[in-house]
Amino acid sequence: MRRLAVLSFHTSPLLQPGIGDSGGMNVYVREMATALARQGVRVDIFTRRTDGSQGDSVAVEPNLVVHHVSAGPASELPLAELEGHVGEFTSRVLTAMTDDHGMPPSEDAGGRYDAIHANYWLSAVAGHTLKHELGLPLAVTFHTLDRVKAEADPGDAAASLNSLRARIEATVIGCADAVLASCAVEADQLVALYDADPQRIVIVPPAIDHAFFAPGDATMARDALHLAHDTVELLFVGRLQPLKRPDIVVLTLAELVARGMNAHLSIIGGPSGPEGGATVDRLRAIVAEANLEDRVRFVPPQPHHLLSTWYRASDVVVVPSRSESFGLVALEAATCGIPVVASKVGGLTTLVTSGVTGELIETPDPLAYTDAISAIVRDDATWASFSRAATALAAPYTWSSAATELSLALEGLRQRATIAT
Repeated sequence: MRRLAVLSFHTSPLLQPGIGDSGGMNVYVREMATALARQGVRVDIFTRRTDGSQGDSVAVEPNLVVHHVSAGPASELPLAELEGHVGEFTSRVLTAMTDDHGMPPSEDAGGRYDAIHANYWLSAVAGHTLKHELGLPLAVTFHTLDRVKAEADPGDAAASLNSLRARIEATVIGCADAVLASCAVEADQLVALYDADPQRIVIVPPAIDHAFFAPGDATMARDALHLAHDTVELLFVGRLQPLKRPDIVVLTLAELVARGMNAHLSIIGGPSGPEGGATVDRLRAIVAEANLEDRVRFVPPQPHHLLSTWYRASDVVVVPSRSESFGLVALEAATCGIPVVASKVGGLTTLVTSGVTGELIETPDPLAYTDAISAIVRDDATWASFSRAATALAAPYTWSSAATELSLALEGLRQRATIAT
């Protein structure tokens, strides 16, 4: 594998995760591309221009370039409006991936591409077209799947079954040469909900930059963040939207306080999606109604070198999401040695071991989260045992190993004929 085109249409890997539609996918795309580049693969990431000041091409490091492609207005747009600009994006990427005669680039221009890696369903639309135009193998990482999200919310299930997004996902899954799943749970969902060919599913777990995320001194972390030393600190990290269910964490805090615990909560993230603003308003209303204003901090999205300090300052990280294909926050917390209490869904079931590194909760009941957190923090020995086990669980997840697995999978695609449908 010498050269790879990575499609990240709706969000740039250069953007701060936690703002708008930026999240774990931004981390995944950038870190995976960086690891591949350091292994000698030339990686070109194509993303939609969202600001007129963005350069056409940004050299992130040797072998890694991010290309800002004009498609629609150079501004942030809601996801619902982006689909109409995929065609223009695809056309411009096609031009960038070929020479003036529509042929593969010369060696002087970087050489021909060996494969395409599309991220999210909107990029998959572009990747599907580019695959057939250029005769290149296509690998797709969906990050979230429409039918999986609907399965977690039965009220949306009927509408999702035949939604445009679900139908496009099914079409691309049937055509992609490889569908990348983050864990065995997601692989099973692809087969059960989209009739994916198991032979074309490749499990490549995301990973962690252990240079940033590692156990550290909690006292120093709290001093750096101006947090008290005698409180139980809960942490929620993620986009503020109904899917992530941040309200459960606030209600859990209220119950812990009602039981006499001196607990505080930090919520790190910004509103996301059409219901993001309403989610923030509801959170603030719950906080006010429960008289928790002096116990809840709303913190804007943090860069990784600061986010790790928030993890180290915490006693428990809570991830109550309705669905998670992987659950990067849970892995980041575990890498820092922080126990995680999470919903028993998706990839979270592979990152949290109940009774060992944290707890998995089967119900969205704040009382269940309260009981689990209380059990973990009730004495120092229990917490320390969970912390050590969490660190050990997270240790194998490195971007270097993830990039090697992806590179081997992509190299394998080059050795066989592409799927023609």
